Amino acid sequence: MGKAMGNKKDKKKNKEQIMDSVAAESENISSMESVSKLNSKGKISSNFYLQELQKLQHQLVVWQYWIKHQGLRVVIIFEGRDAAGKGGIIKRITEPLNPRGLRVVALEKPSDRELTQWYFQRYVAHLPSAGEIVIFDRSWYNRAGVERVMGFCSDNEYEEFLRSCPEFERMLVRSGIYLIKYWISVNDEEQEARLRERAADPMKRWKLSPMDLKSWDKWVEYSKAKDMMMKYTDTKQCPWYDVNSDDKKKARLNVMHHLLSLIPYQDIIPPPFEFPPRNIQIDYVRPPKDEVNWVPEVY
Repeated sequence: MGKAMGNKKDKKKNKEQIMDSVAAESENISSMESVSKLNSKGKISSNFYLQELQKLQHQLVVWQYWIKHQGLRVVIIFEGRDAAGKGGIIKRITEPLNPRGLRVVALEKPSDRELTQWYFQRYVAHLPSAGEIVIFDRSWYNRAGVERVMGFCSDNEYEEFLRSCPEFERMLVRSGIYLIKYWISVNDEEQEARLRERAADPMKRWKLSPMDLKSWDKWVEYSKAKDMMMKYTDTKQCPWYDVNSDDKKKARLNVMHHLLSLIPYQDIIPPPFEFPPRNIQIDYVRPPKDEVNWVPEVY
C-alpha cells in the first residue's frame, strides 16, 4: 500500500516537473521581453544577442532532429581571414547540438603520405553519412588561400584545383549532399585589433600560429587569392555566402538564421514524457562514504 502511494506521488511530482519545464521553455523562447537591439557603439547589444541566440539555437536542435529523421547529409564549410570569427560562429552552432550526429573537421597540414594522394582524398574521408552534419573549419580551399599565397603548392597544382574544384563540388551535390559555403569577411583594422588582442591575452595566444605571423603583411595577396577563388568556385550549384563579421555577435546570428533557411525542416522533437518509478534493489548496500576517494571540495 505504501509503495503504491509512493508511486502515485512520484508520478504526480514527475508530471508537475514536466509541466514546469514546458512552461519555462515556452516562456524563455516565445515570451521574452523585448530588449534594445543595439548598444551605444552601434553594435548588437549583449541582452538582445543572448535572447536571439537562444531562439536560434533552439531551432538548430529542431533542424538537427529533422536532418537525422530524413537521413540528410550536410556539409558546411567556413573559410575566411585569420581572426575573422570562424571559430566563434562554429562554436555557437555546435553548442546545443547532439555530437553523435555532428562532426567538426579541422585538419592539420597534410602528412608526407597525404601529399602523394589526390588532393581531395583526405577530405572525402570526412564526408557525412545519412543523418550527419559535418562542419569544415577550413577545407579543401586551403589550396586557393594559404597554399597559394605562401607558396606551398605549384602553379600547376593551383590551376588544377581551380579547374577541378567546381566539378568535385557538383559531384557532391549530385550525390545528395547539401554543400553550404561561408566566407567570413573582416576589415583590416578589425582584424589587426583582434590579432593584437590575441597576442596580449595568454588565454587566447594559442590561437596565433607561426603561419599567422608570416601572413601578417600579405593582406593584398590574400585578397587577390580570394577574388580568384570566388571567380572559379562561386557557382550556381555551390554558391559562396559572404558574411560581414566586423560585429562578431551580429555575424553569428546572421549565419545561424541563414543556415536554418537553406534546408526546409519540421519540428519533430519528441514531446515531454514521464519516467516510470525507479526499480530499487532493496538488498543492495552502498559502501561507506569515507572509503571513497572524493575530489576535494575547494569551491
